[in-house]
Amino acid sequence: MLTEFRNEPFTDFHKKENEDAMKAAIEKVRACFGKSYPLLIGGKEISTGDEMISTNPGNPKEVIGKFSKASVKEADLALEEASKAFAKWRLVAPHERARFLFKAAAIMRARKHELSALICLEIGKNWAEADGDTAEAIDFCEFYGREMIRLSQPQPLTAYSGEENELSYIPLGVGLVVPPWNFPLAILVGMVTASIVSGNTVLVKPSSETPMIAYTFCKIMEECGLPPGVLNFVPGPGSSVGDHLVGHPKTRFIAFTGSKEVGLRINELAAKAQPGQLWIKRVVAEMGGKDSIVVDKDADLESAADGIVAAAFGFQGQKCSACSRAIIHQDVYDEVLKRVKEKTEKLKVGPCDQRDVNMGPVASKSAYESILEYIEVGKKEGKVAAGGGPVEGNNGGFFIMPTVIADVDPMARISQEEIFGPVLAVIKAKDWTNALDIANNTEFGLTGAVYSKNREHIEQARRDFHVGNLYLNRKCTGALVGVHPFGGFNMSGTDSKAGGKDYLLLFMQGKSVSEKF
Repeated sequence: MLTEFRNEPFTDFHKKENEDAMKAAIEKVRACFGKSYPLLIGGKEISTGDEMISTNPGNPKEVIGKFSKASVKEADLALEEASKAFAKWRLVAPHERARFLFKAAAIMRARKHELSALICLEIGKNWAEADGDTAEAIDFCEFYGREMIRLSQPQPLTAYSGEENELSYIPLGVGLVVPPWNFPLAILVGMVTASIVSGNTVLVKPSSETPMIAYTFCKIMEECGLPPGVLNFVPGPGSSVGDHLVGHPKTRFIAFTGSKEVGLRINELAAKAQPGQLWIKRVVAEMGGKDSIVVDKDADLESAADGIVAAAFGFQGQKCSACSRAIIHQDVYDEVLKRVKEKTEKLKVGPCDQRDVNMGPVASKSAYESILEYIEVGKKEGKVAAGGGPVEGNNGGFFIMPTVIADVDPMARISQEEIFGPVLAVIKAKDWTNALDIANNTEFGLTGAVYSKNREHIEQARRDFHVGNLYLNRKCTGALVGVHPFGGFNMSGTDSKAGGKDYLLLFMQGKSVSEKF
């Protein structure tokens, strides 16, 4: 009997046995670095001779792996193999498809520390953040497997005399999954497993920053016995391979998580019908954010400061849900800023193979340079209260100090543009109404939080704070599968609500059948 869904517990690394296990896992995955890896198409390994190199952002000289890059030729082959596989996979019973996810969850649970160690080294998450990433990946498998079983049951319809009526959900076809680097396992797993458990076949084009994690998951699904062609691993340039696959007439849907700019381009390309195309392509997109935590004058100030710092600097601020703006009532502005500054200056920045690190490196050289440019802009738009530059003596790693910039105008660049790094803009609000107006003044609408003891203000925020995920008296990051369905408004995406009971419907279409007797 299938048990009720429960979120995967997080690991307590303060326990010596867990710390020792994680250290051993880091050494184990490190011993395998530097190898070359092929494309995985139709159950076959294909090497192209043209490789992308994945490195450790905390030590760019350390090569994680070398990955064959697909060209348009291999992309077309993958589409062909996925199309052939779809003809059979769509007929596999939903509960059988779900079992592949449950098996994958069991494998990931057994190898949890190895997966987390790889996340630490390939993209620079600290131990807790990496463990959370792996736990969320396991949750997606367990949750979506159960959801597919639920949706495969007879759907409730209004009875009508003399007819038998039924509604069922059938798969879409071949999909392209484009995951981000910031949740390189969890979001990848979520989009892929939602696609395949719904009966679709998939081409996954991983981020160039995290191909090793994507490859490892594809091999786990292979270990589960997933039929050849259901999941195909095709890393390659977005400007050529990505655009080609998005526009291809055989591509039925695109699931994307990433920047606003890329998401809008995908949406535009997918909207244009190509010769031979039989459908309107479906785009599931989760894009950027410019997320705010609002602190009311009667809030618990210590709790608010804790939430701001955790949400702003967890994984170096490289979450679409990260707090990049703290909007504080003028009556408590100085006190909250003081507490945020003190807590920020206590954060430890360093390599993520160490347990006690709060912040690791940012993802890449390009991210490093872009974030530092924004910090220089911020110095002109406000006053640096903490941080303000790179970490000296970083041995070539992309380490940046957690930076707090105070007295920022609500319309300043660092208040409006997505920085995607450890930079917090602190804004003074005249009153509660002004604070809520500022919170709603960007083009995004992903997450937000309010700290207040005023029930009237809390209820107003429920109605008027226009974000897909609103948190009251807690931080704006840390959504849990099944608990906080995740997705945003406006330029933050299609409000897909990943980890919620509506999500799988985005990867299927409803078919109504009526027979008269």
